[in-house]
Amino acid sequence: MKRLNILLADDHAIVREGLKRLVEAESDMEVIGEAADGRDAVQKAMDLKPHVAVMDVSMGECGGAQATREIKGACPEVKVLALTVHEDNTYVHELLEAGASGYVLKRAAPAELIAAIRAIAAGGTYVDHRVAGKLVHTLIAPSPPGALAGGAELSAREFDVMCLIARGYTNKEAGAELGISVKTVETYRARSMEKLGLRSRIDIVRVAAERGWLQQTTRS
Repeated sequence: MKRLNILLADDHAIVREGLKRLVEAESDMEVIGEAADGRDAVQKAMDLKPHVAVMDVSMGECGGAQATREIKGACPEVKVLALTVHEDNTYVHELLEAGASGYVLKRAAPAELIAAIRAIAAGGTYVDHRVAGKLVHTLIAPSPPGALAGGAELSAREFDVMCLIARGYTNKEAGAELGISVKTVETYRARSMEKLGLRSRIDIVRVAAERGWLQQTTRS
């Protein structure tokens, strides 16, 4: 089994220790380095080449956004997961623009953090469902009043799944809401993303907002 090498960057030692114990409880993950500030995080990322750097947003010297930008510039293969208390969409957008592949709140359940690490290590994007909906205000301009809702190219069930995912539902939550299995949700989601040419959850939120899906109820 290939182990995921993780770098932890947070200016609070007690937080790093808690994160280390959580990560290393997973049989396929190992913490290979720790950093107490952004500058140290950049250097450790360059030296150690971790698969994922879990990055606190607010650190004294060289904050998370700047450190992320420098890491992605020097080591584009390193995936960065922002971990923060900030729910303001300004922070979300800043980190994603800097090159972070994920954004998770510190109040998230431990399982969410592990899921986020796995998702971005596999090349995906992970945005905490508590802030996903807020992205629409910074990613796109508001749709014109009375604009026709899109999505005609999707089947009714595909549309339902995409609406829920855009609103921040996980695959499991969407399945429970629609009365279908997680695997079926994944199939509808993958098929819909292929039809629409989307690559990430952020893309789903953007398209959903552009087409007015966030204000609609399901069609099936």
